[in-house]
Amino acid sequence: MSRSHTLKKVKTRRRDHIPGWARWCVLSGAFLMIIGGGGLFAVRAFISSATSAIDQQDLLGDAGQQHASVDGPITMLLVGLDVREDQHDDSVRADTIIIVYIPASHDQAYLVSLPRDLQVKIPDYPKAKFKGWTTKINTAFQGGYQGPGTETEKRGRGMELLATTIRNMSGITFNSAAIIDFAGFEAVLRELGGVTLCVEAQAEAIHLAKDKDGKIVQVWYDDELGKVRGIPPGGSKLVYQPGCQLMAPDIALEYSRLRKGTCCPNGDYDRQRHQQQLIKAIISEATSKNMLTDLGKLNRVIQKAGQAFVLDTQGVPIADYLFTLKDIKPADMISIRINAGQVNTIAGTSDEALTPDSKEMLAAVRGNSLPAWLQQHSDFLAPV
Repeated sequence: MSRSHTLKKVKTRRRDHIPGWARWCVLSGAFLMIIGGGGLFAVRAFISSATSAIDQQDLLGDAGQQHASVDGPITMLLVGLDVREDQHDDSVRADTIIIVYIPASHDQAYLVSLPRDLQVKIPDYPKAKFKGWTTKINTAFQGGYQGPGTETEKRGRGMELLATTIRNMSGITFNSAAIIDFAGFEAVLRELGGVTLCVEAQAEAIHLAKDKDGKIVQVWYDDELGKVRGIPPGGSKLVYQPGCQLMAPDIALEYSRLRKGTCCPNGDYDRQRHQQQLIKAIISEATSKNMLTDLGKLNRVIQKAGQAFVLDTQGVPIADYLFTLKDIKPADMISIRINAGQVNTIAGTSDEALTPDSKEMLAAVRGNSLPAWLQQHSDFLAPV
């Protein structure tokens, strides 16, 4: 889709029931069979299994809207966590932060990725005995996560503090939220059998490499030396070549996380765009004809997604979302670039700041006027 076509869609598309935080809710499994024309027969067959597979929790706490509903605009906070299997401390930060906005017309979904390094004022949070300060936004989740409690309680506190921080910064409140764990995310990709992604420029992986037999192995990136470490003797770097290609789950996930090298001259802003591309690719595969006619595979994807996904609808029945979002398609998902995709580092720090236009864009989300605002700011639309 060209940028001009995207702009035309923003202005002219009108339907009665086509919302879009489904792009991420598709990962919860329940949405897989209804988004993209799955049909009511599939909904009836799987709605019980799908909804029971989803882990539901109050993630927004006091930061959520008091009267959440699917009747008007929907604003969802999506957070991706990159937690190591051997990690047992409180240094869990939000690796991916996306605001999903669906206008009251419910005809499109707009994805706004916030930079991890965005400088914000994190407020005090007594529930975790956290003393607020001005720092990078991904620290907000960690501030709430720290301290005693179950993993569920800690993640809930982290999400609430992050949502509160965003609300204080932008005035945006959320009527739904979700957490995705990247380890679980890979399990969903495995059940799908991989996805097709289009690589714009040659890029080198920094967490994966090849051994001497061509097998994919885990490596690590030495920030101090600026190089990949841990490649086994006789092995080689994993290099992504330009073009559209079917990627195995671990390779696709690695590509979506890259923010260094020739692929990513704008660092985290390019990583955000690649992550949004991955989401669209997952939904395309999950709603493909092959998936919707293989109910056994669909059920396995639903179960894996339920293990990776935690959802908060603020008391609104999931079924209400299912039927409200039933016609969403990847083409209806519009990727938005904070700062028009350009690095805006605060002098003397590694922190990012919002440009005046970015502040206006967030105000348009808050004021339910984002589609109209984008008509005058096409540079905020990400390439598709």
